[in-house]
Amino acid sequence: MSDTMELSKDELVTRAQAQMQARFDIPQRSVREKLAITSRVLYDGGHDSGLAGQITARGDEPGTYYTQRLGLGFDEISVSNILLVNEDLEILEGHGMPNPANRFHSWIYRVRPDVQCIVHTHPLHAAALSMLEVPLAVSHMDNCPLYDDCAFLPTWPGVPVGNEEGETIAAALGDKRAILLAHHGMLVAATSIEEACVLALQFERTARMQLLAMGAGEIKPIAPELGREAHDWILRPRRSQIGFEYYARKALARHPDLLR
Repeated sequence: MSDTMELSKDELVTRAQAQMQARFDIPQRSVREKLAITSRVLYDGGHDSGLAGQITARGDEPGTYYTQRLGLGFDEISVSNILLVNEDLEILEGHGMPNPANRFHSWIYRVRPDVQCIVHTHPLHAAALSMLEVPLAVSHMDNCPLYDDCAFLPTWPGVPVGNEEGETIAAALGDKRAILLAHHGMLVAATSIEEACVLALQFERTARMQLLAMGAGEIKPIAPELGREAHDWILRPRRSQIGFEYYARKALARHPDLLR
């Protein structure tokens, strides 16, 4: 005899959340391991653009964060070549040089204490969409983690190596988890590395879907209350962890050197 067919959606959501919390074992991984995995996952997901783009995660000490070494592509990032820097981009741990464009990450971390990880990349479809100077359109259930959670900077402030660009991008991002930067690329500012990884992948897929839909006709909006419901259902910390582990398994199989 069924005991769930009369339950409300809210009750079923609560039940499912409890089951996800109890029935999945999530491996313990260091910040460096998660960043190396994220770099390879995003490389495989089409986020590579030569040496462009940065992935950072907040460090233990205020004003510090981890980032990849300049001169390496996302497919070359491993645990051993991730740097720890301060907000002046001085190296505290590791060898080499951080990307000077990391400066605008410092500004975001300053004004957003909730942000633990930032992904900034120039993937093909998001970059192409940025050339049209139109915001990201979230009009499909799969893309709802970004529903009403993606800002838009309609003007290009120039290469982000100055403090002015950092202030501009941080202000345009506001309290959102993501932003499309006109004539530039995409950025995700998330509460965890796992969340940042899956949101960055979804951002690029959303941009690709938008361009395909725009070529076929007019994109129809979804009901705001349903978009927000899907956003809150999908964008749960446990779901981000479960999704990240799926991509991690694929990355570790393809790139066994990433943990070295």
